[in-house]
Amino acid sequence: MREARPKVHVSGIGGTAMVAGARLAIEAGWEVRGSDNPLYPPTSEMVEALGVPVAQGYAPENLDWNPDLVMIGNALSRGNAEVEAVLERGLRYVSLPEWLKEHVLRKRRPVAVCGTHGKTTTTALTAHVLDQCGLNPGFLIGGQPLNFTHSARLGPEGAPFVIEGDEYDTAFFDKRAKFFHYIPHIAIVTSIEFDHGDIYKDLAEIELAFQRMLRQIPRNGALILCADNHALHLKGHAFSPVVTYGFAEGVEWRGEILGVAKGFQRMRVFHNDTPWAVIESPMAGKHNLQNALSAIAVAAWHGAAPEQVAGAVRTFKGVRRRMEVFLEARGITFIDDFAHHPTAIRETIVAARMRWPGQRLRVLFEPRSNTTVTKQFQQDLEEAFVEADEVWLGPIHRAERIPEDIRLDRAVLTAALSKRGISAQFSDSPEDIAKEVVRTAREGDIVLILSNGAFGGIYNHFSTACAE
Repeated sequence: MREARPKVHVSGIGGTAMVAGARLAIEAGWEVRGSDNPLYPPTSEMVEALGVPVAQGYAPENLDWNPDLVMIGNALSRGNAEVEAVLERGLRYVSLPEWLKEHVLRKRRPVAVCGTHGKTTTTALTAHVLDQCGLNPGFLIGGQPLNFTHSARLGPEGAPFVIEGDEYDTAFFDKRAKFFHYIPHIAIVTSIEFDHGDIYKDLAEIELAFQRMLRQIPRNGALILCADNHALHLKGHAFSPVVTYGFAEGVEWRGEILGVAKGFQRMRVFHNDTPWAVIESPMAGKHNLQNALSAIAVAAWHGAAPEQVAGAVRTFKGVRRRMEVFLEARGITFIDDFAHHPTAIRETIVAARMRWPGQRLRVLFEPRSNTTVTKQFQQDLEEAFVEADEVWLGPIHRAERIPEDIRLDRAVLTAALSKRGISAQFSDSPEDIAKEVVRTAREGDIVLILSNGAFGGIYNHFSTACAE
């Protein structure tokens, strides 16, 4: 008689990491069901592709199928109907990071991609490069990679497993950073900046979380650090070998930017000051060349040859919602990007300038993250938009929950940008923004939408406005 499959219910299955975790559970032989609030593309498409029963809304009866385990997403908290039912019934429950640690990562060689910026793109790129170099990695990517059919793959035991290592907290019952659970054999740290003001009080607290993660890297593993920013401060806290990368002198993996040719950014890569390869990347922006250097360091650490790595980087297609052209209409190019931290906003705008030189750049931003909705980044956001021709600020996410004295002041921000000669305005209606942007558009405009959420359905509003 065949043994019954273990059963897991995924509460909050629509989160980008949660849907990836659900896919890994399916590949590992678990019976999976889930629940979430109404979902929208691309996560709704990713959940539908799982082919498992998913209840709309949270309710105690969603757990009546008696799962062996409930995996609870970090978007859920006390008061949620399913959370309360789990606790009242005494069901076994775990966070996604806990489940990954015990059922996926212990049997593989985790490569944790961490840092304030660039995690998703670097995770996808590293997985793609290792895959193209024949290393057959497993992976979990916090977005929809364009080189793979799905955002997660189990991969064989003993192989590398590339995972996005988030510093945000794990669950309502576990306030440690997610990456603390990922037992990295190799850890990449792309950058460290202040963020997540709802969890960390300052940069020192964030850095401490990274320091604690480093304690788990074995001596036969590696810490791969970007030497171009604050991440380099971690070097003295490592118990494993440290590999540095970036554009600074004296780093182990150094890049020299050669310019753009035929739509590719070209970079000469040096290993310990010896020429190693010339890389051509389809991704715009200096920050994406930094991401490529980290992936190169991982691949070389696993023994990949320069020509293999160069070919893999050249064929990287990126990740949805990272400088993704989602609409071209009326001579206007509409781009979607996930950037929400001031540094990421600035770098994305610079990358757009590089990719579409000489064209009017109109930037739309939704203040949505738990830090950008407050005044903590008021001045930083002003500096972030200086390379834009025009700025539109959308509604502040859940503004009613933020006291006015600490809420981002869009009037002050737009006035400051106007003083710098940048046309700037704000509106609480994404539909009105879309209509006005289309009405005032001219051929050749680049419309760059920056949001880590749905921006009130502005993408569909643009499609409708362009069709009218």
